Amino acid sequence: MERAIHRVVNLISDEDQSILNMSVEAARDRLVRNPESLDDVQGSFALVARDGENVLMARSLDRPLRYFLAKQAEGPMLVVADRIDAIRKRLEAEGYGDQFHPTYTRMVPAHHVTTLRLIGCPDPNPSQRRFFNPPRETLPPDLDLIGELYVGALMKETSDWLAAQDGSEPIGVCFSGGIDSGAVLVALERCLRAAGQSPARLKAFTLQVGEGGEDARQALEFLRRTNLEMLGEIVEVEPECLDPLRAVEVIEDYKPLDVECATVGLALLEEVRRRYPSWRLLVDGDGGDENLKDYPIEDNPELTIRSVVNNLMLYHEGWGVDAVKHSLTYSGGLSRGTVRTYAPARTLGFSGFSPFTCPSVVAVAEAIPFDALSKGSHEQLYELKGEVVRRGMKRVLDIDFPVFPKRRFQHGVADEGLFERIFSRSPMAYRRHFLELHASS
Repeated sequence: MERAIHRVVNLISDEDQSILNMSVEAARDRLVRNPESLDDVQGSFALVARDGENVLMARSLDRPLRYFLAKQAEGPMLVVADRIDAIRKRLEAEGYGDQFHPTYTRMVPAHHVTTLRLIGCPDPNPSQRRFFNPPRETLPPDLDLIGELYVGALMKETSDWLAAQDGSEPIGVCFSGGIDSGAVLVALERCLRAAGQSPARLKAFTLQVGEGGEDARQALEFLRRTNLEMLGEIVEVEPECLDPLRAVEVIEDYKPLDVECATVGLALLEEVRRRYPSWRLLVDGDGGDENLKDYPIEDNPELTIRSVVNNLMLYHEGWGVDAVKHSLTYSGGLSRGTVRTYAPARTLGFSGFSPFTCPSVVAVAEAIPFDALSKGSHEQLYELKGEVVRRGMKRVLDIDFPVFPKRRFQHGVADEGLFERIFSRSPMAYRRHFLELHASS
């Protein structure tokens, strides 16, 4: 006998949503009645709605949304959460723990509405319907104009987020002095002043492991050149505080670059939490590299410069939901990698935000004519990010914005030898550790 979904257990409460321009109920109504309008929802969301025998799910780029289907005599039970272990715990509490395996969980891909219509056996695959589809390469190859629009969108999203926060709360920036964290810090400082508030609410937290790497020196130089030295705070931790296997447990993933980033992120946030027990708000530059395609193509044998510049939001979404290499368990691109930032912050009681993941900022980035500007040159492509932000900061804020050579967050917090020692395990060790967490499943 064919049965529809018997029960939907949604473990993400309305209080966990961070929607700025409408109620959660209004956003959920859009999910059901007009999914294409979800890109007008400002803020961070992970929505679930039921429409008859259909269950619809959608999320913003900056947070995960996972689900699992359990079999019951009365009909299937759908469990939705932001974590794999939360799904497992609920299934065990319901008496269905023997059905669980982490690879049977599914991730809703960012920028899509996932619809489950569970009538029949075996269960049909969900359908995916894109709700965010920004036009590509619509801007002229004018770096001054591009920079102005990109930084303008950054400022607008930062201002809107700031207006929604308690005006007395301090705000921390995860700060390396690189382009993205630097742009976020400058944007926040200017937005606070424009709102008549004191920039003293801000603090730029820079991680230093042991004797430190290049980030601490770079951060101090950035602050000096922008007259923001009073905002800086070096956060020193010992190398023993960096535990990659704990990071695997927190992010529930095993990709080496994400594990490395989460490991140093956890060390930073744990020390911030120790110093400031009640601190809540954190802002970072996550998504800036993806927006302006600032990753070394040479490091990935599957990529060419043509694939990078010619595919819609490739670094945000991976190869796409219809691709063979799209992970059903994890999604792809930053749609997967966002957990490296989200999960450590949530685990330690912080509320995070990055303006670079907002649709309006991503839309400006997608409108950039990367092919025409890079002319097939890797080097010209890599130089674009610094030029776009530097020129935009000058046009919009009249700031001489410092641009330093690109370096991943995890590579700048310690010297090279220490980094290699901390992350000496093989990638398979991370995968094995993750699977061992659910070995009884």
